[in-house]
Amino acid sequence: MPLVDPSLLDLHDALLFDLDGTLMHGSRPIPHGAEAVAAARTAGRPVAFATNNASRTPEQAAEHLRGIGIPAEAAEFVTSPQVATRLLAQDLEPGAKVLVVGGPSLAEQVRADGLEPVEADAEDVVAVVQGWSPDLGWRRLAEGAYAIRRGVRWMATNVDATLPTEQGLAPGNGSMVAALRHATGAVPEVAGKPEPGMFEVAAARSGARHALVIGDRLDTDIEGGVRAGLATLLVLTGVDGVENALRAEPVRRPTYITPDLEQLTAPFPLPVVDRDRVRCGPVGATWRDGDITLTGEVQDPRVLRAVLALLRTHSPDAAWTGRLLDADGAEVRPGSR
Repeated sequence: MPLVDPSLLDLHDALLFDLDGTLMHGSRPIPHGAEAVAAARTAGRPVAFATNNASRTPEQAAEHLRGIGIPAEAAEFVTSPQVATRLLAQDLEPGAKVLVVGGPSLAEQVRADGLEPVEADAEDVVAVVQGWSPDLGWRRLAEGAYAIRRGVRWMATNVDATLPTEQGLAPGNGSMVAALRHATGAVPEVAGKPEPGMFEVAAARSGARHALVIGDRLDTDIEGGVRAGLATLLVLTGVDGVENALRAEPVRRPTYITPDLEQLTAPFPLPVVDRDRVRCGPVGATWRDGDITLTGEVQDPRVLRAVLALLRTHSPDAAWTGRLLDADGAEVRPGSR
């Protein structure tokens, strides 16, 4: 019998999923997401959900996933509010007052870690924690500005500029953080992705040695995974596409790229590198003075595996600035985006 190539699921012992843009757009599930999570569970792979979204507690986030057809438990979540408040709690006295520039779920997390959440600045406020909330307005931002200008510690759960929704990309927490940066001149500490802590915690909880980080953003999911020393998969269902991924700095360059999560359990032949040449199934790529020449069908998804393999060996320390060429020397753009 012919040998069958292992799947991505076979190659990794735990899956660490982003949520927004990877498994869902707001309340709308992304096709193949639920099936991918179910396949991982069936195969006995631990699953974790690593999210920068500060608007829900782990219990609420699990309930939201269940509502769109993805069974989940609160213990499977690692959230940026959890990381943010635990970092504060490590250094502050129990019961210290923390001004919450965010919603009720962030305040609940502050309280869960032994600190006192407050809504207005005062002399005894010792820190500000900021996370996304759909109801965040000028008055709470102003309270945050007053405290930050006094010099208190400022912790942002994350700095995602945008948030994928059913209607498109909406302002994320990073956009609100930018407003306070502009108003105060201060720079916050950041707890969530792209800091590696969320993925390090998720991998450790899972007992994984070869976890796979799955996300749609280069500047959060992929960078966070790379900085944690983990393999990364960029899915093209959210923010970033193929061109950005191939041109990214190495810290934001994914290990793999797929259109969505349908390919998670399919045979996934890996590229074979021979100096300046790479083969991946029926397609290949060759490095020539910074340019990459493709052979075979340039829209075959395996082309991207070959190209990424060449970039890892020939451009490991800098963003790639060359051209992608077909066998006739014409410039091409592989992939669906």
